[in-house]
Amino acid sequence: MAARQPTPMVCVLGGTGFVGRSLSSLLVRRGYAVRIPTRNRQRNRRLLVLPGVDLRQTDIHDEFALEEVLRGCDAAINLVGILNERGHDGSGFKAAHVDLVEKLVKACQENGVTRLIHMSALKANHQRGPSHYLRTKGQAERLIKTLCGEEIRYTIFKPSVIFGSEDVFINRFATLLRRSPILPLARLDARFAPVFVEDVALAFATALADSDTYGKTYELCGPDIYSLGEIIELVRRDLGLKRLIMPLPGVLGRLQAAIADYLIPGKPFSLDNLRSMSVASVCSDGGLRQLGIAPRPMRHIVRGYLNP
Repeated sequence: MAARQPTPMVCVLGGTGFVGRSLSSLLVRRGYAVRIPTRNRQRNRRLLVLPGVDLRQTDIHDEFALEEVLRGCDAAINLVGILNERGHDGSGFKAAHVDLVEKLVKACQENGVTRLIHMSALKANHQRGPSHYLRTKGQAERLIKTLCGEEIRYTIFKPSVIFGSEDVFINRFATLLRRSPILPLARLDARFAPVFVEDVALAFATALADSDTYGKTYELCGPDIYSLGEIIELVRRDLGLKRLIMPLPGVLGRLQAAIADYLIPGKPFSLDNLRSMSVASVCSDGGLRQLGIAPRPMRHIVRGYLNP
């Protein structure tokens, strides 16, 4: 009688977040054990309903705690990312995107974790990125390619904006449209190729079991390209609201971003966001289709969760 193979253990950093919850659920259904570090285990207890999930109270920015949580794992997935920092000098982005990746690669090496899948961002560039967000995401990619060597087999994913029933992107605009008859916004011409969260999760799960993805980078986009104005108009129609969506010219757009950046708690919008939107978040190749995944369009899915 053949010996039973042990269940592979995957540590998902950022597993309590929007993408992480979808991915963790999918990995469990595919037979993986999933370890999710979190600073607040009580707040994320709903993840414990997933069989095989080990929810660990851990500060992943503490390198010794990170090494401990990776002990016994076969693979690590990094979904950690922030859209805004508390300050304005880029140090918050560096801590979340660059310093953490350096600690993670070291922790993988210390524990013999030989598989790493990392979430970057479309148009991330360590030199030419127009924002702290895109530059630090690019720096993290460069670190992974430099530090992993032959001992850690990595895959990098670069998604456009991600949508789904619990997203921040679509739901934030839906909230604004419900509250105000006039919505003045900067950069309504910014372009995106929104990608469904379940397709992103499927890409990660597929790569985890596919050696052909080792050392490769994939751009993840949905099948349709929209301007920001078109996305907001789509949301407005699905909500059945009559609203005036007013484009702000450059100077007023920067003023709006600066006010939100410096005066509004939680930073719903910032100057760094505005700079990120100056480059089109659209794919130059179809990473999902390369993985055998047919990307699902946003229009009907969004309608389903805005008007269930």
